[in-house]
Amino acid sequence: MQTTNKKESFGEMIKGSTPVLVDFTATWCGPCKMMKPVLEELHQRMADKIRIIKIDIDQSPAAANAYQVQSVPTLLLFQNGKILWRQSGVLPAIQLEKIIQQHITSL
Repeated sequence: MQTTNKKESFGEMIKGSTPVLVDFTATWCGPCKMMKPVLEELHQRMADKIRIIKIDIDQSPAAANAYQVQSVPTLLLFQNGKILWRQSGVLPAIQLEKIIQQHITSL
């Protein structure tokens, strides 16, 4: 998944033109552990077309509350500061890629 030397806040990341897929997760969550290889595959498939970040709801409860995350894993897709899509649960990488492409016109 994408890493950067430049420090960016969450707000700066989601306001950018590059789509950001946010995975709200928890260490104790079994389905969340299933998402790790899915997101790694998605990252390989989409390379630099999308950013993928994980937010642990136990370490960042304010972020989870701000986006009304009720269950994990919950995925939110942002671009230009707007939520384009959200869903809870585990999805295969191919399905996630199709969903992202449907919502992002620049890909």
